[in-house]
Amino acid sequence: MDAYNITVVGGAGIVGREFLKILDQREIPVGRLRLLATARSAGKTVDFRGKAVTIEETSDASFTADDHIVFLSASGSASKRYAPMAAANGSFVIDDSSAFRQDPAVPLVIPEINPEDLEWHKGIVSQPNCTTTPMVLALHPIHRVNPLKRIIVSTYQAVAGAGGAAVDGLAAESRAALEGRHEPSGTQKREIAFNAVPQIDLFDADGYTKEEIKMANETRKIFHAPDIAISATCVRVPTFFGHAMTVWAEFTNPVDPDEARKLIATGAGVTVVDDPANEQYPTPMDVAGTDAVLVGRIRKDTSCPGALALWTITDSIRKGAATNVVQVIEEAARRNLIRR
Repeated sequence: MDAYNITVVGGAGIVGREFLKILDQREIPVGRLRLLATARSAGKTVDFRGKAVTIEETSDASFTADDHIVFLSASGSASKRYAPMAAANGSFVIDDSSAFRQDPAVPLVIPEINPEDLEWHKGIVSQPNCTTTPMVLALHPIHRVNPLKRIIVSTYQAVAGAGGAAVDGLAAESRAALEGRHEPSGTQKREIAFNAVPQIDLFDADGYTKEEIKMANETRKIFHAPDIAISATCVRVPTFFGHAMTVWAEFTNPVDPDEARKLIATGAGVTVVDDPANEQYPTPMDVAGTDAVLVGRIRKDTSCPGALALWTITDSIRKGAATNVVQVIEEAARRNLIRR
């Protein structure tokens, strides 16, 4: 792979820092690295491959034709402002926000599922929400031979999905709660320590949150299957890392759990951990700091003949975000889609 000049917007954040770590772990050649963030973080330094990189404040002038790759891990409003600027310079732009996920001109890519969609990018590539990714990776091996009809999913999302401040907030709230105090950190809609909060993002008019709507729309777009019926309930729980979810899935034809285990095990990046007799099943601790998508509790959905119920988990900061971005870069480079 060529050495690319990479610019990261949100380089001071939890996903941006993990992105740098994964670039190093996967030995991605990097020519020039620039880290951009808000004025609050400007001037701080981050170590990358033995060198201190100073974070710069993001501005309209930050993006030039020297940027081969621009990764945006910031707010949707920042992405809408800066991604088109970077793309206009000829940069290969990967956006981690929801700003472009439903734009028909922007591919939404998980390399293990739809890498060919990279071929029609027009400068910007979007990546899915950190809950969509593990769910579709778990279901894809079945869906590709037996198309999905309906999905009902309930998530149990770690606080890391809300950023580094939320991780610190859970730690602080937990210490206070163990001492008998209630001290909300303000990083969630409600106090999160020893609690469960059934709201992630804002509510829409139909009573679903934007997070829940994202899961439905993104799944349909990735699978190129606009008719899949999907209902999601997204809940923040007091774990630090590792998004978990229970998925009920109905396919065009009935699926036996044994058949499902064999198919799911063929999925790239997916591991089946499912031995109920020996109480073997994945938990958030099993995926923290890894790129694994683990699937267990695969069983018949007794409410719908021929349907399945399963449990799946991944680290939202790794495969749910930063690792997927690096894999997009690797795949785009393999296809010669990044300007040299």
